[in-house]
Formats: sequence, structure tokens, C-alpha cells
Amino acid sequence: MKTVVHPANSRGYADHGWLRSFHSFSFASYYNPERMHFGVLRVLNDDSVAAGRGFNTHRHDNMEIISIPLEGDLEHKDSMGNTTVIRAGDIQVMSAGTGVSHSEFNKNLDKEVKFLQIWVIPNKKNVEPRYDQIALSDIALKNSFYQVLSPHPPDQGVWIHQNAWFHLGSFDEGRSGRYPLRDKRNGVYIFVLDGEVNIEGKQLKERDGMGIWDVEEISVNSTSKSRILLMEVPMNI
Repeated sequence: MKTVVHPANSRGYADHGWLRSFHSFSFASYYNPERMHFGVLRVLNDDSVAAGRGFNTHRHDNMEIISIPLEGDLEHKDSMGNTTVIRAGDIQVMSAGTGVSHSEFNKNLDKEVKFLQIWVIPNKKNVEPRYDQIALSDIALKNSFYQVLSPHPPDQGVWIHQNAWFHLGSFDEGRSGRYPLRDKRNGVYIFVLDGEVNIEGKQLKERDGMGIWDVEEISVNSTSKSRILLMEVPMNI
């Protein structure tokens, strides 16, 4: 087993006034040659968008982009003709492929929006752009990991062009969960959304991250009420 731990206070940080963003991996003006990616997981940004503000229209290509709102509502518009609102308890995915332009805007005038912006390097280039989002309330489980993303369209959750699986888990204090990797060549990056957990002997707090690879199964023990995002991804780009 190999591991790497990224404490919350070791992340890059940018304050643009309307946007506050913590970067687990190198992004924009934050550059750390030792924190470029974890396998094909290229970006994990912990963003807070001020009331009435947002990201103007901008373009992406050849990237799988996943958004997970944590608090508030975010309006999405894109060049594929989608106009939607993503809320806490949803997951959104966009395969940029040959190219797509989009904007994200907090239309609430009285509160911030907090969300995770995640980029995964795809295993297919120049695919037709696509968009999807689902509510997770119907599939959420207590004290267990539940799948929210996979490589397969028929599976539970959204899907992307990559051999990756994402799971969420909400655990009461003293409860534990086990996660068997779908592909033993993959690694897992764990991001603690709330609370404290012990993973393979490592104590993690809120917004800490940990990468694990060369392992077939992972054990997570919750030392307080906690919420966890687990991302299994290929280690070879």
C-alpha cells in the first residue's frame, strides 16, 4: 500500500473577492510540482461563490468536469442549450470533448454557493460534448458508501469517459465502511467533506485529502459524524 496525505491547510488558495477557491492540485496561479494530479484526477477545487456573482462564459475541451454542490444553488448555462440549476444534493457532469462553453452563476442575493469542481482526464478525446445531472436523494445511504459516478451509462449515478468510480458516504460517529476497488490498478483519493475519520491508520479532518494506491480494499472509520467523497481513478494517465 502507498499513501499520500494532503492536509486542508496545505492546499493552494485564491481569493478573487467574488470567488474563494482552495486547490488540492495545481490550478491557475497555484503551482506545486508535487501536487499536479492524482492519477487522472487533475483538479479538485473547493469553491465558494459570492451572492449574485459567478463564472462568466468560458470554454473547455477534452476534460470530464464534475460539480458537486455542497451549499446553495448554482445556475448552469452552456453552448449545448442547457439551462439548469444544480443544488446541494445533486451531482452534475459535463464531457467537454470537442469543446463546450458554459457559465455558472449564483443567482441568490443573500447567500454563498459552495461546491466542488472536479476535473478528470478522459480516456477518449474529441467525443461529442454531453451534459447530465441527477439528484442523489433517492440513492443516498446512511453509514455506507453509495455510488454517484461510474464509467457505465446504465449504472447508478452519472457517468464519464474514464475508468473511474465516485462514492459518497455519511457516517455516524463510531461507524465504519469498507470500499473494495473496482480495478486493482486504480488508486483512491478520499476527500473529507465534514467531520473526522481514520483511514488505514491516518487521522483526517475536514477538507483533508488522502490518496491510496497499490491496495485492493480500503477501510474507513468515522471518529465523529462525517461525510466523505471517495474517488477511484486510474493511476496512469
